[in-house]
Amino acid sequence: MTTRYRVEYALKTHRRDQLIEWIKGLLAVPFVLHSQPTAVFEPHRETMEQMAQNAQRRYAEIMRDIEELINDHIAHQKAGTHDRSKLKLLVPSVATFFTPLMLHDAFVWQDQRRYISYRRFVPPSFNDIRLILNTAQVMSLVRGGPLDLVTFDGDLTLYDDGQSLTPENPVIPRILGLMRNGTRIGIVTAAGYTEARRYYERLHGLLDAMHVSNLPAALKQNLVVMGGEANYCFKFSDESPDLLKLVPRKDWLLDEMLLWEEADITELLDVAEAALRDSVKNMRLSAHILRKERAVGIIPADGTKFPRESLEETVMVTAKILEMSEVGRRLPFCAFNGGNDIFVDIGDKSWGVLACQRFFGGIEGNKTLHVGDQFLSAGANDFKARLACTTAWIANPTETVQLMDEIAELNEMQQRKLV
Repeated sequence: MTTRYRVEYALKTHRRDQLIEWIKGLLAVPFVLHSQPTAVFEPHRETMEQMAQNAQRRYAEIMRDIEELINDHIAHQKAGTHDRSKLKLLVPSVATFFTPLMLHDAFVWQDQRRYISYRRFVPPSFNDIRLILNTAQVMSLVRGGPLDLVTFDGDLTLYDDGQSLTPENPVIPRILGLMRNGTRIGIVTAAGYTEARRYYERLHGLLDAMHVSNLPAALKQNLVVMGGEANYCFKFSDESPDLLKLVPRKDWLLDEMLLWEEADITELLDVAEAALRDSVKNMRLSAHILRKERAVGIIPADGTKFPRESLEETVMVTAKILEMSEVGRRLPFCAFNGGNDIFVDIGDKSWGVLACQRFFGGIEGNKTLHVGDQFLSAGANDFKARLACTTAWIANPTETVQLMDEIAELNEMQQRKLV
């Protein structure tokens, strides 16, 4: 008999961010106490404005309190006692914070755009809080500046799933704007190609725009592509026909990555392939197995669309098998749901971001922002980036553009303060 615990875990826990859910619960109280659904029947606008002011005040106070809990957690991190912080006791899954979060100011910023305080029937949502956390993180990075490195996921972050970065994509001028300000750019993607041509096909809009831009040659060198999560590194090159040049591994590999043995890599991929084959058989999936140099996965046959539940089952089973294997304890890996495929890569996004930081001379996590769309605790390959740097969780490429605009606007405001 399936236990209730297993049902709740399989259907719910791995699809939730516990910090966001906890904040959402705290904000539900002032929503219940201060929102006035009956105000819809009131003839006077003042009633609505008073309700919104009261709700905003209470929401902002709670955000300030959470901000202080995070500061306390950071103090415990520095003292080596992070497991004893009050926030850790309240939200056991909370991990490392690289910077304080300006939650009070970020809430006010987002409230002016999403009118959260004016809502009478819909309480602060998961997406409201996710965007507030993104803004709070960006505010902290800008105020503590400079922002030395921004890394991006590819699919559903820079472009739609399975598509490419085409010339008309509005994110391109935003990325070039960051580079003009001296920010390095890393595109850390699960796509694992050994040839520059394949990455050019996916990123040609950005690469061509850089090629014809008036960016100084030195700033053009501030873009790298890290493929296969953390396995292939290319840098921009005007001289290359594909505008990308392979970087020798000695120039970006971390010391720990030098210890990864080829025999272990082969063994881990063998275990992963066997697990994937079993799942394809058990789930009756119409799929092909695709084995690469440092990855293995399943892709749909004949344009088949996999059920979401089958994808999640397969990635969770495969990850668990690898975690329990001897080689899985020796070698880092990432098993993730790509939307309509599943792949297991050697390494993960944290290693990819760390390698970008090393390539650019040792940039710290509190000066780095990783932007991605997959931050759930299972089957999401951006999740591990939280171990390497600050992060922003976006839902689609449009939100990436909005985040870049926030960075530009906050940078401008910061510059005015300094003048």
